[in-house]
Amino acid sequence: MSFQNPVFIPGPTNIPESLRKACDMPTIDHRSPLFGQILHPAREGVRKVLKSDTAEVFIFPSTGTGGGETALSNTLSPGDTVLAARNGMFSHRWIDMCQRHGLRVEIVETPWGEGLPAHRYAEILASDREHRIKAVLATHNETATGVRSDIAAVRRALDAAGHPALLFVDGVSSIASMDFRFDEWGVDCAVTGSQKGFMLPPGLAIVGFSDKAMAATKTAKLPRTFFDVQDMAKGYANNAYPYTPAVGLLNGLNEACRMLLDEGLENVFARHHRIAEGVRRAVRAWGLELCAASPEVYSDTVSAIRTPDGFNATDIVSHAAQTYGVAFGTGLGEVAGKVFRIGHLGSLTDVMTLSGLATAEMCMVDLGLDITLGSGVAAAQEFYRATPALARKAAA
Repeated sequence: MSFQNPVFIPGPTNIPESLRKACDMPTIDHRSPLFGQILHPAREGVRKVLKSDTAEVFIFPSTGTGGGETALSNTLSPGDTVLAARNGMFSHRWIDMCQRHGLRVEIVETPWGEGLPAHRYAEILASDREHRIKAVLATHNETATGVRSDIAAVRRALDAAGHPALLFVDGVSSIASMDFRFDEWGVDCAVTGSQKGFMLPPGLAIVGFSDKAMAATKTAKLPRTFFDVQDMAKGYANNAYPYTPAVGLLNGLNEACRMLLDEGLENVFARHHRIAEGVRRAVRAWGLELCAASPEVYSDTVSAIRTPDGFNATDIVSHAAQTYGVAFGTGLGEVAGKVFRIGHLGSLTDVMTLSGLATAEMCMVDLGLDITLGSGVAAAQEFYRATPALARKAAA
């Protein structure tokens, strides 16, 4: 690998220089008012990125997986039933976590490449007249397959059934990159991390709780210690944590939110969509297909690209790293060896993206695939050139 090249994995993402500097700070007393001047603006910045006026934001020294555990352990009790679709590696991970916590999971098996089946959720919720289901899990952006799901449709399913279940959303690879509407969609727990749309190193689990979710913490009986939001809330009231916080990362998060809000969230989302569409034009020019089944579920942060039958897609990732010093993402779970992934989120520009597409082309030609050098790059170039300049915003 070369540190001079950008990465094209779907997280951790490229870190802007200003955020590296924000994380690199002297030690301070994390129980002093000075720490509060970092903590509370960071929490407020996240609340704005979530498009929420009321969410309680908690930031743990962990990752998105820890954020998922925070949502479950603070709101549910042993034996509770949750509803979830398994349509990729990360929805599978959340299901596995539920089962390890002694929760019952009603699983809707869904083909990898398709979005969440809101219509099946609607049927199941409508038939659950005793309200056994206490929470509905929804992965907004399935990183393994490059699939975006319609969270508003899941909320409509809940409302149509008059069902009181909590709505938990994994937004790890969508929040701060794609439109996320915590209040409008009636989300009860939103989960993300520092290392994707927020463009920071890994190390922070970022969660938003609704008032309804906060009320559930008072009766939930799943064990929790490190991820106890009530302990965290008590610490926040005193400008502190119940243990040692990741001060540098929190300072970086504060700066990351400022950058995103200064750019304007709608501009951030438009930038991601535009760059993603250039990648999709390249894939079509190569004569390949995305894992995502249809345009309405295309992700604007990661594209999982199918290779021809009999070809090991992981070879592209290995060859890119060894020969050109560039990182792409491998296929995971059911699509391991069948796809390679191009991450296009966070701090990224047209020019950076074109370099990744050129590298992918070189790798595929080196490995014997019937790809014409320059074909995908040219398709992306034409799209980027034709895109209105208003959408062209520096990522850092």
